[in-house]
Amino acid sequence: MFPLAVSLDPSTAEFWVLISFLLFFAVLFYKGVPKMITGALDDRADKIRTELDDARKLREEAQELLADYQRKAREADDEAKIIIEQAKHEANALAEETRKATAESLERRTRLAEEKIARAETQALTDVRRAAVDAAVSAAETILKGKVAAGTGDKLIDEALRDLKGKLN
Repeated sequence: MFPLAVSLDPSTAEFWVLISFLLFFAVLFYKGVPKMITGALDDRADKIRTELDDARKLREEAQELLADYQRKAREADDEAKIIIEQAKHEANALAEETRKATAESLERRTRLAEEKIARAETQALTDVRRAAVDAAVSAAETILKGKVAAGTGDKLIDEALRDLKGKLN
C-alpha cells in the first residue's frame, strides 16, 4: 500500500516523483492544456449541439414532407374516385346509347324485311295471276280450237288474246 504521508526528503524517490508530477502539471497549466481540453470539449459540444439542431430541422422537414405527401396521396385518391365515377357514368351512358342504337337498327331491319316480304308477296301474286291467265288462255285456246272452224278459230283467238293482254297490262 501507499503511505499516506510523503516525506519531503530530497534523497527519496517519492520526493522526485512528486516534484516531477507537480512540474508536469505546471507545464500543462503554463501551456494552457486545460483550456485546450476545455475548448476542444466545448467545440465538440457545440458541434454535437449543431448536429442535433440540424437533425431536429431535418426531422421537422421530413414530417412536413410526409404530411404533404399524405395530403397529395389523399387528393390523388379523391381524383381517382372521381375519374372512376365519371368513367362508370360514361360507360353507362354509352351502354344505353348502344342499346338504343341496336334497338333502332333492329327495328329498321325488321321494317325493311317486312317491306321486302310484302314486295315478294305482291310479286308472287302477280306471277300467280299471270300464270293463271296464261293457263286460262291456253285452256280457252285449246277448247276453242276444238269447237270452232280452223280459220275462224285462229282469228277469234288472236283477237281475244290482244284484248286480254291489253286489259291485264
